[in-house]
Amino acid sequence: MLHLLTRSRRGSVALAIGVIAVAGLLTSCKPPSAGFSLWPNTPFLSCLAPTGKTPTATVKVDRGDRNDTMTVTLKDFKPDLAFDLFTVQNSNQQANGTPVPGFTNFGMAWYQSDIETDSSGNATVQIKTILLDQIFGFDAATSLPPTNTFHVGFWFNDPADAAPCGFTGFTPFNGEHHAGPLAFISRPNATTNLGPLCTDPSSTVPGTCNP
Repeated sequence: MLHLLTRSRRGSVALAIGVIAVAGLLTSCKPPSAGFSLWPNTPFLSCLAPTGKTPTATVKVDRGDRNDTMTVTLKDFKPDLAFDLFTVQNSNQQANGTPVPGFTNFGMAWYQSDIETDSSGNATVQIKTILLDQIFGFDAATSLPPTNTFHVGFWFNDPADAAPCGFTGFTPFNGEHHAGPLAFISRPNATTNLGPLCTDPSSTVPGTCNP
């Protein structure tokens, strides 16, 4: 009887280990990182880069156990330009780069970091926070449900830097709530219409993100 009980317990332990292993495989199916480009807000392109250069902005996000690490890299910008980096709910560009018709609102927005180009017009900034598949905000007091911010963009910190391109007024996208216009932003997936911080979309159209 003792021999049989011991064997039974061993079988239970083996089964439990097997279940844990399968669960581990299921949770590890998400990609370990995501990389994507940001795209210029074209009316202000000449205010972003010296003549003859095309500015680029790229993003790499590495998935972590408790939070993720995002690295944003800018190249070939004008020197000593300051920007403010946000994750936002909506992009004003469609997947093919054309403007979203009637666009009025970036939706939920989270201030993530400042960026400033060096004397050569390049910059790199890194942040650590919840990003891939789960970044969201909500406000129960105003009945705002959990709302994902799967897009990444950055705004001119100083409205005057965009004035030569015709910008007037200001936007709220910096710490003083007195920023310039959008400079660069991500584009949605053509099928799901979700921003690139979602790496695990559902098969529905429009898609939702599996957290």
